Amino acid sequence: MPDVKSFIAEKGIEFFLCSFVELSGAPKAKLVPATHVDEIARDGAGFAGFAAGDLNQGPHDPDIASVPDFAACMQLPWKKNIAWLPGNLHVDGAAWDYCPRTILQRQLAQARAQGLVLNVGVEPEFMLLKQNGAGQYLPGDALDTLDKPCYDLRALHRNLDLMTTLVRYMQELGWGPYAGDHEDANCQFEINWMYADALTTSDRHTFFKWMVRTVAEQQGLWATFMPKPFSHLTGNGAHFHLSLADAESGKNLFLDTTQELGLSQMGRWFMAGILHHARALSAVLAPIVNSYKRLVRGAPRSGATWAPVYITYGGSNRTQMIRIPGAGRFELRVVDGAANPYLACAALLAAGMDGVARKMDPGAANRSNLYETSEEELKERNIAFLPTSLSEAIDAFESSAVMRAALGEDFAAYYVRVKREEWHQYHRHVSQWERDHFLKTY
Repeated sequence: MPDVKSFIAEKGIEFFLCSFVELSGAPKAKLVPATHVDEIARDGAGFAGFAAGDLNQGPHDPDIASVPDFAACMQLPWKKNIAWLPGNLHVDGAAWDYCPRTILQRQLAQARAQGLVLNVGVEPEFMLLKQNGAGQYLPGDALDTLDKPCYDLRALHRNLDLMTTLVRYMQELGWGPYAGDHEDANCQFEINWMYADALTTSDRHTFFKWMVRTVAEQQGLWATFMPKPFSHLTGNGAHFHLSLADAESGKNLFLDTTQELGLSQMGRWFMAGILHHARALSAVLAPIVNSYKRLVRGAPRSGATWAPVYITYGGSNRTQMIRIPGAGRFELRVVDGAANPYLACAALLAAGMDGVARKMDPGAANRSNLYETSEEELKERNIAFLPTSLSEAIDAFESSAVMRAALGEDFAAYYVRVKREEWHQYHRHVSQWERDHFLKTY
């Protein structure tokens, strides 16, 4: 354990937010005074698991304890006497198999035993909304109405206070933020920071989403990472950039500038594993019913969905699932704003390593505009599609031994139960669209 007492004294920490995430990735926390740091270091912070979300606990079960990872502690830039402290869940002194952070760490340990480290960068998109008098959430900037608003300077300028506040906070945290922009939908933004090992990036991604919402609320806005908040606007992705490094030297094992697109043989095998398991992976990377309203063909107001519905790869081609924007890494465009980063990284690592173990061939790179490719040509080229619904994705996930093993058989079965219930609730819900279209017709 790092020298926590020195950290407390040097930073002026008075309280810890002892935190964890449940199945959905939503952060939970308990406020603990720094005067009790020895107690939480020894026993963790206790929670009633049944009340904390999807953790496979009933009201009769013993408490869960979030055992803190002090090496991952982050001082809040906007309230410097408080530190966010992620942890791993335990029950009765044993690691809890339904803790997403623990699931990722187990996969990372298997890779490290082979001398490998998974590095991940993330591009999280979010929308800034306001509530009107009727309680509806609408894009928060009434002037942000362009049909093609991506990179619009005027809209970015109107939100400089929020964006620069977030970037400064990320600089204080040492994340190395390097760009922020207005994205393809009205009132949609993105901030990028430097890649890190998968656990560090997952912790930061979790903290980032909470931080964005906190700063937005301070400015009278609501920030959402929901995959598809509005049917006519581009959805919120969270593209992952992946590479493997040598655990000892840190050398990028995907980098080979002598090969096509600068991707090494190991990188091609790893990428092929992800392509091979794409349909099963979708249940984790695009994990809610709304995700599949983002993953559709066709064009919103800006002219393109930017949705990666085709299970192919290529260079800097944004019409497919995997893009290789530069040597030594590739970008996976399926991941959306609802994905639990810990589970997503665990599933991706398992799929990629299966590709390495079996020396899978990703096939030829695609260079065409798949948004304009006919159905006949897609069939001729044997180009497969991602699932079109959560139900379809869960079927693929459940039938995948690699995915079930990656998350643990018990957790995988629980995940399927939770997601099937989500699908059933959604499917049984009668929407306003159905009433508008069928009430008078039938």
